[in-house]
Amino acid sequence: MRIGIVCYPTVGGSGVVATEMANALAARGHEAHLISYDRPGRLRRGTPGLRFHQVAVSAYPLFRYPPYDLALATRMLEVCEEADIDLFHVHYAIPHAVSAYLARSMSGGCLKFVTTLHGTDITVVGSDRAYLRPTRFALEQSNAITAVSRYLADETQLVFGVKQPVEVVPNFVDVERFRPSGTPRWHQRPDGERILVHASNFRPVKRIADVVRAFASILRHVPARLLLVGDGPDREHALAVAADLGCQPQIECLGVTDQIEDVLPQADLFLSASETESFGLSMLEAMSCGVPCVSTNVGGVAEVLGDTGKLAPFGDPEALAKAALPFLQDAQLHQQHSAAARARAVECFATDQVVAQYLRIYERVVAS
Repeated sequence: MRIGIVCYPTVGGSGVVATEMANALAARGHEAHLISYDRPGRLRRGTPGLRFHQVAVSAYPLFRYPPYDLALATRMLEVCEEADIDLFHVHYAIPHAVSAYLARSMSGGCLKFVTTLHGTDITVVGSDRAYLRPTRFALEQSNAITAVSRYLADETQLVFGVKQPVEVVPNFVDVERFRPSGTPRWHQRPDGERILVHASNFRPVKRIADVVRAFASILRHVPARLLLVGDGPDREHALAVAADLGCQPQIECLGVTDQIEDVLPQADLFLSASETESFGLSMLEAMSCGVPCVSTNVGGVAEVLGDTGKLAPFGDPEALAKAALPFLQDAQLHQQHSAAARARAVECFATDQVVAQYLRIYERVVAS
């Protein structure tokens, strides 16, 4: 098939999953066309069967904000005509699903598209009064709708009351790329230092300062170091909190890296304090590397972790630290949950089985 993939190029989960989907389709002999305003970090150069199409947005003085949705719709139609696209798969509802509907209207009604919902496009952006009605309309116009967790599917039905079903297709992970490296764990190292990691886009919803507060509490019990992977608006605030708590020397900021599969296997624990998390792709990648995860009990996180990690109430860094400490003090418990995390990632979220789910949806939509 010839599939158009539309996404944001940023560090967040929707862009990562969309790009990995394009990579996976090309690897399986399909023709993938990735469309965005910038080149995504996970996009592999020189992949046969995979092309990147950049959306050019003109900044006229008349526009206070450049109309990206119109430019995207035009680019989608151009790619559809040039490459004879079978269907588009748009990741994140706003504005991608709206642009897909507009492109369909300009094409004479023959363009088909699948919309995948990732989280804040529904729980934050889509539920905003300014965007709720166009989001609902675009979802109803989609040939199929998927959500990355049961929590998000239910939330979509609750907020928008869409008439067609919302199918649950989870995020996926390349279990060969993200795998344990044999790096000694804390109980196998002479210094006994525990290495914790957090990876995200550092937006306010990720509550990076709470990650730092939980880490400071953990430091009172065990020697540890925190690796912060990613970047975003809350980075400096989190480091200021770390300085106030006296733990900044034990925190290392790695920034945005396209080699996160080399960082995660070094960790003993993944720490997340999110206010909302419809799935938690970074946690899944950590699990695939055999790293147990401790997170706030929000959204669809429990669906991802199963019984391989621990959950704590949102907004309570002390409770988060308390949930984390057993993994950092009991070697046997850590080994058990490390193996369980890896096994769950392989059994439930491996690329092959999730991509197969999407391909069945594609085939159904193309045949309809």
